[in-house]
Amino acid sequence: MEINQASPKFQEMAIAPMHTCEHIVNQTMIRLFGCGRAVSAHIEKKKSKLDYQLNACPTAEEVSRLEECVNEVIARHLPVTTSYITQEEAQGRFDLQRLPERATDTVRIVSIGDYDECLCIGTHVENTARLGTFRIISHDWDEESHRWRMRFKLQ
Repeated sequence: MEINQASPKFQEMAIAPMHTCEHIVNQTMIRLFGCGRAVSAHIEKKKSKLDYQLNACPTAEEVSRLEECVNEVIARHLPVTTSYITQEEAQGRFDLQRLPERATDTVRIVSIGDYDECLCIGTHVENTARLGTFRIISHDWDEESHRWRMRFKLQ
């Protein structure tokens, strides 16, 4: 059977590693910088970008530490699982502000081992062993908006 590489399902599966990595980066940013999850994300197969609201531009050492921590989590070969709960059960546990108004009462949770869990409808790999090595390829700081943008890829 031939797979149509232009199909939306194929494209969704092609970005599964990067999307899974986004979850790990988000949780690592929370732990290292005390910020929230990315305020903006653009996830692609070859490279992706994430924007964070921070109080100050990360130092070179902090950027290196972020890369190191994400790779340490990936190397743990954590399972990636999904579960479902009601929006009522999710109250106080997850940020429900990004849910569309017409969302059903049941929400999907994606968990990466014991490291991260969040509401998500995206496609993911089944284990972090499938991700490869995380590399920050560039980053920049916008002083006016206090936005830090990082671009990354998986090797």
